[in-house]
Amino acid sequence: MPEGCWLVELAGVDGRRYAYRVYAARTALPGDLFWSALHHHDEGPLPRAFDLFDTALIRPIS
Repeated sequence: MPEGCWLVELAGVDGRRYAYRVYAARTALPGDLFWSALHHHDEGPLPRAFDLFDTALIRPIS
């Protein structure tokens, strides 16, 4: 499967949005993209992000 690039924006508890680039197959499930970005965010020093799928924006980028 060819790899694609996705932009995943997470809503932070501080009111800001945090954007992550996720490399995954073009057929990847949105939930998998969300969890990949959320786990990456949780490993950093930034304030918590909501772990609600409905608060995320996911879109493919070239």
